[in-house]
Amino acid sequence: MSIVPDTVNERLLTTTGDSQLATHAALWLIISVLILPIALAAVYSTQTTNAVYQITNVFPGSALVENYTTVLFEYNFGQYMWNSFVMATVVIVGKLVFSLLAATALVYYDFRFQSLIFYAILFTLLMPLPVRIVPLYQLMADIGWLNSFAGLTSPFIASATAVFLFRQQFRSIPASVVETAKLDGIGPIQFLINVLIPMSKGMIAGVTAIMFISTWNAYLWPLVAIIDRTNQVAQVGLRYIQGTGAEGFVQWNLVMAAGILVLIPPLIVLLVARRYLLSTLGGGE
Repeated sequence: MSIVPDTVNERLLTTTGDSQLATHAALWLIISVLILPIALAAVYSTQTTNAVYQITNVFPGSALVENYTTVLFEYNFGQYMWNSFVMATVVIVGKLVFSLLAATALVYYDFRFQSLIFYAILFTLLMPLPVRIVPLYQLMADIGWLNSFAGLTSPFIASATAVFLFRQQFRSIPASVVETAKLDGIGPIQFLINVLIPMSKGMIAGVTAIMFISTWNAYLWPLVAIIDRTNQVAQVGLRYIQGTGAEGFVQWNLVMAAGILVLIPPLIVLLVARRYLLSTLGGGE
């Protein structure tokens, strides 16, 4: 009896085991590299200002409560975070309404230049905010919306990405569902609310998570559009805190504390909508 097959199998198992071990080691290394800056920020947010400048001091300090209290109340960071949350909520609601309506029209209605309009919507993805910020600023100034909540949120209401994702989702819904709705005499808005939205809950949740994180991290437009600090958002407020120290002496412990606070809402959204977000990026329910 030959023992060659058993030897080959043992070698294959050993090779497979080594490959998996190397893959896991590489993944853990990547995860560690990604987590290290956040971990250091969390540690520095508990230290005093002088301790942060001691490079070898990478242990938690005793100023955790003091730093976070100072950031939230003395530097008004709690108000900045509330402004960001309200802005993100308004933008998400507006984007969902307009994107769902636009996707419904593009999929279930026949009208002239339908494809051209869709491609024109996609074309807007090639024009990010920095490219159109000057004419957008002039427009807001002309209509008197600078330094206002309307001027802060209105440039983010439309979303070509959301229209594209919802259009693809609606196109995957069986035609029999549409025919049944027509036979039952369901109107367009009722069809959207009672049929399309319930069948697209996963996609809507995933898109909502993406839009929240994108809006929460907005920095350039709020910096330009808002003059009054009390109406400013968290990302710009973080920059304000960085500039409060003496010349050449940044209070990094407070900056890190504010940075950790800014990370919390997106992290919560990611944890809650993780399954839906993966489904959205994967293109399925």
